[in-house]
Amino acid sequence: MSSFFAHLGCTKCARLYDRDSRFGVCPAEGCGGPLFARYHDRPLDRGAVADRPRTIWRWREMMPVEAPEHVVSLGEGGTPSISVERLGAREGFSDLWIKDESGNPTGSFKARGLSAAVSKAKELGFARIALPSAGNAGGAAAAYAARAAMECDVFLPDDTPPLFRVECERYGARVTLVPGLIDACGKLVAEGAAEGKWHDVSTLKEPYRVEGKKTLGYELAEDFGWELPDAVIYPTGGGTGLIGMWKAFAEMERLGWIGPKRPRMIVVQAAGCAPIPKAHALGKTTAEKWENAETYASGLRVPKPFADFLILAIVRESGGEAVAVSDDEMRAAESEIGESEGMFVCPEGAATWSAAKNLAAGGKLDRRSRIMLFNTGTGFKYV
Repeated sequence: MSSFFAHLGCTKCARLYDRDSRFGVCPAEGCGGPLFARYHDRPLDRGAVADRPRTIWRWREMMPVEAPEHVVSLGEGGTPSISVERLGAREGFSDLWIKDESGNPTGSFKARGLSAAVSKAKELGFARIALPSAGNAGGAAAAYAARAAMECDVFLPDDTPPLFRVECERYGARVTLVPGLIDACGKLVAEGAAEGKWHDVSTLKEPYRVEGKKTLGYELAEDFGWELPDAVIYPTGGGTGLIGMWKAFAEMERLGWIGPKRPRMIVVQAAGCAPIPKAHALGKTTAEKWENAETYASGLRVPKPFADFLILAIVRESGGEAVAVSDDEMRAAESEIGESEGMFVCPEGAATWSAAKNLAAGGKLDRRSRIMLFNTGTGFKYV
């Protein structure tokens, strides 16, 4: 694989750990921060990847799996960045794009993170994984675990749309429906992991899902000739994709592939579950748990992201925004995108278009700038 993987580093206390450590989060007393894979500073020609298959593993030097036989892949990544001129013209945007993740295996961007997490779990010798999910992550985990001949347990809120449960079960996962939201599911997964039942692959409670998601950032740069957009509008539940892209931008700058320019990173959440916009508006560095969270965009129903401090720091460092949109706005946006561009987007993806319109109307987004919206999955699962 020729991986440049050097060690793990804590995002809170900055302690370093061996790259073959089986830690999920930082084990230092009183810390428990998310761990990141860090890489050796070695020369790498960005043109060297040009002829490789367009999956997340084309960036293999900057991925944490060290032996090719441990890669568990279904062809994830390499999704298109699509110019959406007709959609943009509805509101006067001149350079509007959608990164469409619906073509990934299992129909969402979650395939990226779970391919990386399951691959590294296999390399580290784990035989059983578990995670809480709002839907798409569970399906991806189940699929990649099946591909890797691993056992998988998925914990879903009991009001999760039925198709997500069917999908997980079709891939052979054990599904547990839990009264409450994803945080209640996460508590059960953590308890089982502490008892040694399974390896916990919850969002940012292991170091490698973010490595799969960061490939969004590599693709974004490559798609625009190694120039990043002016703004990225991203639907944010747990925030792994946003955090991963920001990590990728820093890695690419160290490699000499891009310069210091960064997009404004704009977080979008649902009005019925908006802990990050609330914390950002109050100038806080962490978010409070959002009580009685409610939205039909199940991927956005995360009452308190585990890595809230990283999300808020990225928004501020990039000069971005954190905004909330209503479910009705998402539904209208789904129709506008479908009618204008022939794309059946998920409600989370539709939320980015609602946010773009609202920000532009409020003078907080330049309609002439290059703006990338993220559609994180197919809308078919929500029918």
